[in-house]
Amino acid sequence: MKLLQQLADRDRVFDFLVPAASPVDVRHGPILYLEDVTVSFDGFKAIDNLNLTIDDGELRCIIGPNGAGKTTMMDIITGKTCPDQGSVWFGSRHDLLTLNEPEIASLGIGRKFQKPTVFEALSVFENLELAMAADKRILPTLTARLSGEIRDRIDEVLATIGLGELRQRPAGILSHGQKQWLEIGMLLMQRPRLLLVDEPVAGMTEQEMERTAELLTGLAGEQSVVVVEHDMGFVRSIARTVTVLHQGSVLAEGTMDQVSSDPRVIEVYLGAEEEIA
Repeated sequence: MKLLQQLADRDRVFDFLVPAASPVDVRHGPILYLEDVTVSFDGFKAIDNLNLTIDDGELRCIIGPNGAGKTTMMDIITGKTCPDQGSVWFGSRHDLLTLNEPEIASLGIGRKFQKPTVFEALSVFENLELAMAADKRILPTLTARLSGEIRDRIDEVLATIGLGELRQRPAGILSHGQKQWLEIGMLLMQRPRLLLVDEPVAGMTEQEMERTAELLTGLAGEQSVVVVEHDMGFVRSIARTVTVLHQGSVLAEGTMDQVSSDPRVIEVYLGAEEEIA
């Protein structure tokens, strides 16, 4: 019953972050939608007739037991995996299934993996500078002269991720949580329209989790944010809409209270409790 208790437990919710009403502006319609998407690996359907819509500027949490298709879904969106059938659109004009990974990234889709990937020998500032550079080779980037506009953008991102006082520190000495924030900052340097964030609080302290919750809720509105996470207390603290995946398709969708009381969700989590608790 451990996972079910997490689903219902409000004690770990960072109440000051839970909005009275969503500030998300959805007047421009969906920014991402997947329709009838299916992908199989050696006969196993990792994604099975998946339909999902993400509105412009919204924060969406995706939960589900291991093997539910969460990672494969993100692989499809970012061009790493091509589905057997279905359609995936970014806005109304960009068919993501016709594009490769660099082309998709250039459209404004950024992906944050569970394990942070930063250049540990470089400073926090240099990591952000490198993330914005057109020429991705390290030496040309570090020897190039920064414009005032780029410096302003770096300062803006440093303030957003809360690492302004650590700008000259080597990334390698940052805490686990700080490295996660730095990598999010590296994505923000490219001004993405959609952020895919995979298990951002795994291994974090409670204080780091609170800061991460503040960061992600603050980003929503400026860009759409899709968060895949197993920690139900964290999900409840940031969630406006929660999508539950099971066996490659949407099992339930709604507020955290709605999905946590859904008999189908309860049955799925009871069956997979030991895997994802």
